[in-house]
Amino acid sequence: MFKTVLFPIDQSRETREAADVVTNVVKKYGSRLVLLSVVEEPPPDASSADPMVSPEVVAKLLENAQSLFSGQGIQSEILERQGKPAFTICDVADEIGADLIIMGCRGLGLTEEGADDSVTTRVINLSPCPVLIVP
Repeated sequence: MFKTVLFPIDQSRETREAADVVTNVVKKYGSRLVLLSVVEEPPPDASSADPMVSPEVVAKLLENAQSLFSGQGIQSEILERQGKPAFTICDVADEIGADLIIMGCRGLGLTEEGADDSVTTRVINLSPCPVLIVP
């Protein structure tokens, strides 16, 4: 049913909690698992204070996630992209033919406008496939 599962990750607690659901779904359906980290391009006048901008931090995050799933007997592929998170997540889902996106209810992408404009809400509205939100 879910041949390819996309799991967008960041450093949030919600992402860590969603990992258990990802493990269960991938094992149950024998799915291909693709881990994605999206780095937002900082505005030209922004300082580099955001830790998710560092390529080293993102690489380590993806590597740790891949190790976590490997320890559960799950092979995963990793992708790192740059862009607006919600749009990039949906573009990648379309590119890889994802049958399901699994993500936490609120990661690091809660915007100043609040939950109505969060990355999660945007993904739900733009996704080319079903989205499973883990509270």
